[in-house]
Amino acid sequence: MFFALMNVCIKLLPGIPSYEIVLFRSVISFILSLTLLLRLRIFPFGKGNYFYLIMRGIAGSAALLIYFYTLQHLPLATAVTVQYLSPLFTVLFAAFLLKEKLRWQQWIFLLLSFAGVVLIKGFGNDFPVSLLLLGMLSAALTGFAYNAVRKAGETEHALVVVFYLPLVTIPVITPFAVNNWVMPSGNEWLLLIAVGLLTQIAQVYQTRAYQIEMASRVTPYTFLGIVFAIIFGIFIFHEHYTPTGYLGMIIVMTGVVLNFFFLNRLTSLRRLQAYLRHFPGG
Repeated sequence: MFFALMNVCIKLLPGIPSYEIVLFRSVISFILSLTLLLRLRIFPFGKGNYFYLIMRGIAGSAALLIYFYTLQHLPLATAVTVQYLSPLFTVLFAAFLLKEKLRWQQWIFLLLSFAGVVLIKGFGNDFPVSLLLLGMLSAALTGFAYNAVRKAGETEHALVVVFYLPLVTIPVITPFAVNNWVMPSGNEWLLLIAVGLLTQIAQVYQTRAYQIEMASRVTPYTFLGIVFAIIFGIFIFHEHYTPTGYLGMIIVMTGVVLNFFFLNRLTSLRRLQAYLRHFPGG
């Protein structure tokens, strides 16, 4: 819900460039993350896995910049749905970067979701194909960032990994934001602050959920983001979607969900096999 509210705030800021929104978000996240790290007496800069921490920061900041841009220029549910391709890109990059085996079923799920993106665009001219391609690029960069998170997470505290996103983003984007500054006015200041606070709260709750419960039980709830996006899009922004658009959203999520449950089932089978090996004749 907090991530969905963050998306709404960004959508309500059409006059503020996406890079400026990313900067505000990053500054707020930097302050909150650093405060928490110091309070917990955790060294903010990590234990030495700097390559993957920096790669996580670069890919994550680029993904945020593009995603915020698509949120401002695409229908809300469309931008959010395309961003949900990121789990499939995560698996795809893991096959090449982490040498994880990508099974033929997963290729089918990947192609299914891409077919859904084509249906979302349909044959109308409501928005250019380039915006959808940008959304897919954001999802791909997010998938790459998740793989960097996995590698960095082998040695670094989770809060350190989170901290590196604003740590890398701020020095990269600040010069460009300052030279192309658009001064917020009135409620825009409140919305920009809300973006940073909502994101931080959402990340804390998400991290906590994965700490106290199995991923297989937590992850399906993240797909409610599509439902929230459709509801907010209709009632707040008066957006309308064609039957083909709705079908495309369903197909995208079907591919993502099938891939998730396939991996979950595969993991469960491997654990069962490992457990049975402890018995004679296993």
